[in-house]
Amino acid sequence: MSEIEIRLVPFDSPVAQRLIRAALADLGARYGGSGDETPVDPAEFVPPAGAFLVAHLDGEPVGCGGWRSHGDTGEVAELKRMYTDPAARGRGVARAVLAAVERSAREHGRKRMILECGDRQPEAVAMYTSAGYERIPNFGFYKDAPGCLSYGRTL
Repeated sequence: MSEIEIRLVPFDSPVAQRLIRAALADLGARYGGSGDETPVDPAEFVPPAGAFLVAHLDGEPVGCGGWRSHGDTGEVAELKRMYTDPAARGRGVARAVLAAVERSAREHGRKRMILECGDRQPEAVAMYTSAGYERIPNFGFYKDAPGCLSYGRTL
């Protein structure tokens, strides 16, 4: 089995942007439109306020995810732009990225991770719930959208 290497990269780096475009295309195919209209500023993913990580498998970038600060307490992180290339799915990439994102947030003082996804992402819902995430009241850009599912977990 190949080893997954996780690297911290700028959100606006070419490798991150290529994976983010693929993530948005995947969401667009599931939900329509551009995939996700949530306002995102690359500066939100600069430590210590956030971080963005890319997973490499056999030297190739195959997945990503990041966190940004949420709220005013400095204790909550929001998971954003989780994605695994279809060719690398089922090989532990998403779980490795999720663990690395959680570790990064915890190292920067966050005590809780929250996220929103949709009901047309059953594989994501299954992964998050198996990782200990529980449903929370909807929040964020899509909080009132049909099919929005929000989750949280203590880090």
